[in-house]
Amino acid sequence: MSLKSTTAQTLGQSVHDRLKAMILAGELPAGTPLQEKLFAERLGVSRTPVREAVAKLTSEGLVTRNGGGGVPTVSRISVTEIMEILHVRRLLEGETARQAAGVNVSPEPFLAMRKRLAQYLEGERPSVADYAQFDEDFHTLIARTAGSALLTDLVKGLKLKTRIFDNGSIPERFEPGCHEHIAIVDAILARDPQRAEAAMLRHIDNARAAILGHLSRLF
Repeated sequence: MSLKSTTAQTLGQSVHDRLKAMILAGELPAGTPLQEKLFAERLGVSRTPVREAVAKLTSEGLVTRNGGGGVPTVSRISVTEIMEILHVRRLLEGETARQAAGVNVSPEPFLAMRKRLAQYLEGERPSVADYAQFDEDFHTLIARTAGSALLTDLVKGLKLKTRIFDNGSIPERFEPGCHEHIAIVDAILARDPQRAEAAMLRHIDNARAAILGHLSRLF
């Protein structure tokens, strides 16, 4: 691979990462049109890496392309879709937690996650973006530990869509969520599959209840 093509790929990835961060932080809300020329100027790049970045974001489900050559837009996640996503996550992640607790897991990554959770509870809260990234890393670690690349990809994709929907809009879930994550870690480290599965199911059920409660206050 030539230096020129490598540089182009690196730039395309950089633009992708910047746009993705803006979407997940709510800077580019659902329905925002991603016009190549506008964002090329905004990010100080040519239109090609923007086009490449939008294509990748589309494959990840963060961007929607309308038929007829319309301008791609940041995806909208409806209430029905988020409920379906959480239902599927419950099925998948209950299984990943159960499997992760049944293998000879290396404790270090989980102990590091537990330490960070304790720090979050004892000290200053992380930013919405930082905690959202931690949450994604946490669930991805469990899926990877379960040993299935397919499950890992599915969990990561569904987590992304969950992040588009909530954007940190339910702050009262922070402390309970941290405690629920700790319970999952403890069950996995204890090599207790049933307890790990139950802890994960409780975590997702509580997230679902919080979203429904949040929506009921809005309407």
